[in-house]
This record gives sequence, C-alpha cells and structure tokens, in this order.
Amino acid sequence: MEFKINDIVARKSYNTDLLFRIIDVRERQGKQEAILYGEDVRLVADAPFEDLTYLDDQEKNERQLANAALTEQSYLLFSQDKELLIQKSEYQSSNGYRYNGDYFQIPGRVLHVDGDPSYLKKCLDLYEKIGVPVNGVYCNEKEMPERIGSFIDDYRPDILVITGHDAYTKSKGHKTDLSAYRHSRHFAQTVMEARKKVPSLDHLIIFAGACQSHFESLIQAGANFASSPTRINIHALDPVYIVAKVSFTPFMDYIRVWDVLRNTLTGEKGLGGIDSRGVLRTGMPYNLIKEE
Repeated sequence: MEFKINDIVARKSYNTDLLFRIIDVRERQGKQEAILYGEDVRLVADAPFEDLTYLDDQEKNERQLANAALTEQSYLLFSQDKELLIQKSEYQSSNGYRYNGDYFQIPGRVLHVDGDPSYLKKCLDLYEKIGVPVNGVYCNEKEMPERIGSFIDDYRPDILVITGHDAYTKSKGHKTDLSAYRHSRHFAQTVMEARKKVPSLDHLIIFAGACQSHFESLIQAGANFASSPTRINIHALDPVYIVAKVSFTPFMDYIRVWDVLRNTLTGEKGLGGIDSRGVLRTGMPYNLIKEE
C-alpha cells in the first residue's frame, strides 16, 4: 500500500491506538518508511509502510468526535476556574467589594514556541477562545536553543511555552538517559538559555516538553512545569491549559501544582512541576473616554 505526506494513518503493531499524520517519507534499507506526528498527542514516531493502515471514515470520525468532546469538557472546567479566579481578583482589588469604581486586569502574556505549525495553530485558537494574550512562533526543536534568547527579547513574555514533538526510544537507552529521547535535550537546552535571560522562576514562568519527554532534566534546567513524569503521551493542548491557569491567577497568589494539572487532558502522569506564582495584575481606575 502506498502512503503520502499528510495522510492520516495508524500503526498496526500498536493496535491502531493513535492517529498520526505523515509528515515525511524516506527510504531505509530498501523499504519505504514514514515519519509520523500524532494528531492529538505530541508524539513523533517512524514506521515502515507495511505497519501503517488507514482507518475507515466512521472509526476516524468517532475518534475525532471523542477527542473533541474531551477537549470541550476540559475547556468548560477551565472556564469555571477562570471565573473563580477573576472573582477572587475582583474581591481583593475592590477591598472586599467596597470600591465601586471600574478597574482593569492584565493577564500574563504568553510566548508559545512550537515545533509543529499545525499544533501551534490549534493552540493559538484555544488561547484566543480562553482570552489569553499570546504570540506564537514556529521553530524546529533543534533550533530552539540558539533562537530562544532573541524571541524573549522581541516578545518580553510573562510565560514561555517550549514544546513540539518528542519520544523515548527504549533501544537507545534507559529512561534516565537523556540521549534516548528525540528532542528532550533540545528542550532542556532551550530552558537553560531562557533562564540566562530571566533567571527568576517567578518573573518568567516556563512550560517545557512534549510526549514522553525527560521530565527531570526539564525541571532541573529551570522549567516551572514540564512533561512527562511517567513518560506517557500528552495531549496537544495540555500546555495551553497549564499556562492559561497561570495567566489568570493573581500575582500575589501561589499556584499549587495540582490546581494547574486537574483540568488538563493528561493529568499528573503526563505533567508536573513546582509551585509557582500567578501573573495576573489588576489596576484602577479604568475610565472609558467617549468621543464628543
């Protein structure tokens, strides 16, 4: 069977558990092989053509609908959280609702650097839906360490997302061996370069990692939140829910890790981090000057 770039396929050897998009085709030892990016998870893989199969339209649609329902549920839970955070900020800023004037709020600005332009667009759409101010940049994972410094200078974010695709390969080494991962070392190097620009864990909140990433090295490099503690796959949109929580939490409040993870699609097996400070700021007064 022949396959081409952008085809949606599954792997027979994994009981067609995940949908993948073919992003490249190459020849290895005389056989055609596809480079695969997960459709809903941030996993990169390769597989020979004979291991690939198309799913029929009905099954593919059922999976896509199930994923959309899960995403919507997570969004609704986050929206409830956001409303509570806004109400808390209103109460604190108005001295227990004793101030009746208008005020304004400035959520944390996000810089989202992604190794997959398709996922970047999905994430930017969700940021817009949630109301998080964001700039998105596509950058190949291998180029991130040398480019992150200029990105930070250009965009001056409060929150930085460093993500794309990753994978652990057992044949390359133990799970503790950073060289056994596709892009974890690049993510870790990028975090370290970012920390050279902004050393404080409170002045720049960093999320780093993708599917199966080397969690410990990313935290040690200086990330506040990272994937993947148990080396499982993470959902493509999980970074958005994490940093949106930070963006809407008042800067006087610290965020406990579970409060950040509970509305993600992956949870604590795929995501973790350290207690961090919120970045939302509230100001007053806010006057709308109307034209005469």
